[in-house]
Amino acid sequence: MKLQITIPEKLSEITLSQYQSWLKVAEGKEITPFLQQKMIEIFCNVTLKQVLMIKATDIDSITNDINKVFEEKPKLITMFKLNEMEFGFIPKLDEMTFGEYVDLDSYLPNWDTMHKAMNVLFRPVTYKPKKKWYNFFTWLFIDESKYLTEEYKGSGKYDLKNMTLDIVFGSIVFFWSLKNELQNHI
Repeated sequence: MKLQITIPEKLSEITLSQYQSWLKVAEGKEITPFLQQKMIEIFCNVTLKQVLMIKATDIDSITNDINKVFEEKPKLITMFKLNEMEFGFIPKLDEMTFGEYVDLDSYLPNWDTMHKAMNVLFRPVTYKPKKKWYNFFTWLFIDESKYLTEEYKGSGKYDLKNMTLDIVFGSIVFFWSLKNELQNHI
């Protein structure tokens, strides 16, 4: 029986949910043949039974390819679509409420609750300016970064477990860089 699998090549092909599942199984452990099987099962969306049908010589190659994906250097992505809904990164960090700050501070350090932290950082876009016709020869471009998001209504309002890792990692790297920059200025 021939098995055809899709191996992720970019962080944008892996969901937060998949990564959380992987961490529950593998965090802090050495890679063993069983963990290689779990890696392929989780990130390639196949069953363990199907993984056992893969040639032994291909297992190392597949897991190496998956590991290379995690070397990607993500950038902050401020908008994305999930389930036909557009989400935007909180546009004014300096106007974050105390409740948002407390939730973010408690959820961000733990991968089990990372989807809740993403609910603090990303919310449905409620307003996004459109490009307008200025005159016959020129377009008036409005800065699309000046969008508005829904008011924060708690960390469980939207299921963001299916957002992609490029978005998650990009926001984490952004906060890590911001924190380091602030510490250097202090």
